[in-house]
Amino acid sequence: MYTFAAPLDRALRIAAGSCAVVSGDRGQTYAELYSRCRRLAGGLRGLGLGPGDRIGVVGLNSDRYLELYLGLPAAGFVLVPVNSRLAAAEMRAILADAGVSLLFTDGVYPGAAAVERVVMMPDDYEHLIAAADEAPLGEGITETDLAVLFYTSGTTGAAKGAMHSHRSLVSSGLHFMATWPFDTDTRWLVSSPMFHTGGTIAMIATVWSGGRHVMMPSFDPDLALDLIEHEGVTHTLLVPTMLAAAASAQLARPRMVSSLRYLSHGASPITTETLKRTRRAFPDAELLHVYGTTETTPITTLLPHEERILDTPLAGSCGQPAVGVDVRVVDASGAEVPPAVVGEVIVRSPSVMTGYWRRPDETAEAFTGGWYRTGDMGYRDEQSYLFLVDRAKDMIVSGGENIYSTEVENALSAHPSVDEVAVFGVPDERWGEAVHAVVVCQLDVTTDELIAHCRARIARFKVPKRIELRTDPLPKSAAGKILKRDLRDPHWTRQQTQVGGS
Repeated sequence: MYTFAAPLDRALRIAAGSCAVVSGDRGQTYAELYSRCRRLAGGLRGLGLGPGDRIGVVGLNSDRYLELYLGLPAAGFVLVPVNSRLAAAEMRAILADAGVSLLFTDGVYPGAAAVERVVMMPDDYEHLIAAADEAPLGEGITETDLAVLFYTSGTTGAAKGAMHSHRSLVSSGLHFMATWPFDTDTRWLVSSPMFHTGGTIAMIATVWSGGRHVMMPSFDPDLALDLIEHEGVTHTLLVPTMLAAAASAQLARPRMVSSLRYLSHGASPITTETLKRTRRAFPDAELLHVYGTTETTPITTLLPHEERILDTPLAGSCGQPAVGVDVRVVDASGAEVPPAVVGEVIVRSPSVMTGYWRRPDETAEAFTGGWYRTGDMGYRDEQSYLFLVDRAKDMIVSGGENIYSTEVENALSAHPSVDEVAVFGVPDERWGEAVHAVVVCQLDVTTDELIAHCRARIARFKVPKRIELRTDPLPKSAAGKILKRDLRDPHWTRQQTQVGGS
């Protein structure tokens, strides 16, 4: 197996003069990128930092962020990418938990004050690079060494640091390369934030093949389309909310996007209607569903050529296990269940994290016999196509019936007026939990109309007891995931207050 230095070394040998990254009006060849990564290593060593030290990064996507993502692990440091949209207390907690020795940042973030040594980008960063001698990459590093601490988004609780070794991240790149072609003609649009595994999902693959990264600081659908057109973008990954926005923008004001041949999505569930609209907007692109988690870097299952099956039952699948990844569906005892039976999805692969940083109890809870427990509920068919039904924590138990929120969300999303939807359980004296939906609509529609729409598609006990209509977008994490916890928690907090005061 290889470390982060191997892809950089190969790119230098096969594509030294080729463009490695475009970021705004800046561009670098692989020779320049390799040299800057070595100078980054030399500069940090000159500051007295050594192998294993955790180095934080807070900022928007850029060519400098790419240098940090590649160069820090290749030099033996541990990268800690931090969500720039976190509240100050959240950011301080992550930086303290990771024990960050030095922080690179492109702006003033209140939580960054938790770290004494800060390098501002671009000015301080460029001075560090210019003043440093080149240091070797890859020396003394093994595949089992810690490379990156990816902190979970915190949508289901306090953020935890998923420990990823060189082996896990390099393996994830190989999993991707076994499904999609990557070569020197690859132009990958980095549109998801790089503090998330979705933002870095293809960096190893793109570097290894000598392809080009096209950086977008933060997602904007019109900017994404302009970059696809002007830079000849061939590949990208968008979370469903980004995908829907890009498709709508393209249909409203078409650009020349025929270069885009490979369009992937992941991170959260997606509706068939969104996929069909995406297909109309990008008719030349192969659609790929990527399923995984921060802990699996994130490739677990892949569903290529999704555009061919939009009118078939397979459209509801997230694909088959990626090459090099084992996936099982098990019951509460850990025994594998037969096809069509719902259970918890567990994963075993060299790309899975080694555990949670400084959390041995939670690490032990997350693994069973070497298998990572995703907490996702699903079932497989006879050909091992995986169908997710819910997060274990999002499953609603109402009157003894298990109700999967995604099934209700899919029913609501099929209504032409519905733009966004989140379904979750709220306290109910009679049923224990009741199905509650929060819906953002594009057009005028009544709750009675939506309830009737659901009754025609799903069992009566699954139909929401109450639908809350909104005009503003639903709260989302910086990675584009709807924050169900923010919507659900007030209902349960209110019940606890009432119980405590009775």
